[in-house]
Amino acid sequence: MAHILVVDWSNKAIYQEQLKRYFQLRHEIYVVERKWRALARPIAIEMDAFDNEHAVYLIAIDGRGDVVGGTRLVPTTKPHLLCDVFPELANGRPPRASDIFEWTRFFIALPYRSSGKPAHLAGEMLCGLLEASQQLGIRKISVVCETFWPDRLRAMGWTVELLGDPLHQDDCEIVGVLIEVTEAALAGTRHFYGLEGSVLNRSGVPPRYDTSPGLGP
Repeated sequence: MAHILVVDWSNKAIYQEQLKRYFQLRHEIYVVERKWRALARPIAIEMDAFDNEHAVYLIAIDGRGDVVGGTRLVPTTKPHLLCDVFPELANGRPPRASDIFEWTRFFIALPYRSSGKPAHLAGEMLCGLLEASQQLGIRKISVVCETFWPDRLRAMGWTVELLGDPLHQDDCEIVGVLIEVTEAALAGTRHFYGLEGSVLNRSGVPPRYDTSPGLGP
């Protein structure tokens, strides 16, 4: 089972190594694997204008202590993707409030993905997203996502509102949605993925792992 670290401006100093690997893995997935060349930089990390002091990162750590997934939350009272890049996805009126955050850059490492079935780590990340949101007092989450996501989330008990019409991109359609953070969504996601209990690392310090030879993920 993975542990999900919640990293923000207040504790980033103790998670420097995990954050560095998080940005490297984002580059491997978005620039190298998905070929989002507009994100390419001279160094092998992927960062954008929303990676600033307001961002909250959820970083998945496996049994060896390696970063294997992540995602990001950004307050909608600050610049964010739906408001500043794709406002048409919300008919020019993206929701903004102190208890609404935007969810972006959701990924899991290739070895943890499952062909033809839901990836267990994806479930842990989704539960971590909801748990962290509850912990941070986030009531709703906005997101720019591919059009298959709303139905996938609704199937697990999430309440998802479409904010506007889909937009055609080069190789997909994207849509803006607003998600309610609820206990029902968390319970439904845990049930769907067969998870029990919290996935968050709540100690406030990086977890320590046994790195002896032969230890599996």
